[in-house]
Formats: sequence, C-alpha cells, structure tokens
Amino acid sequence: MIDRIFSAALTFCLLVAGTLAIGSALFGRDIRNFHSPMPVVEMPTIKVIGQRTAMAIDPAQPAAPAHI
Repeated sequence: MIDRIFSAALTFCLLVAGTLAIGSALFGRDIRNFHSPMPVVEMPTIKVIGQRTAMAIDPAQPAAPAHI
C-alpha cells in the first residue's frame, strides 16, 4: 500500500518539477541571472568556410567486407 502512495507522490513531484523547468526555460527565468552582477556578453557571428575533399575510389576493386 505504501509503495503505491510513494509511487504516486513521486510521479506527481516529478511532473511538477518538469513543468516548472520547462516553464522557466520558456520564459527565460533563471534565478542565477537575478543575483549575478556580470553583464551579458554577445559574441560576434562567425562564418565557417570549408570544402570536403573527394575520396579516391577505384571502381575496379571490390568493396571491402564490413566486419561487425
């Protein structure tokens, strides 16, 4: 009997905690931001430029078998 009550109470507490966590993430509320004197710094946007090198595949050779 006590295990069913404990299971129900634990489930309810986890549901409430998850709802509060998702709600605070949605609305941007963070307790650390209220007491922190440090300003928010935004980093500049960077652009990554790169190219893939083509693999040299010889069609005359059969493919190597895959080992599991």
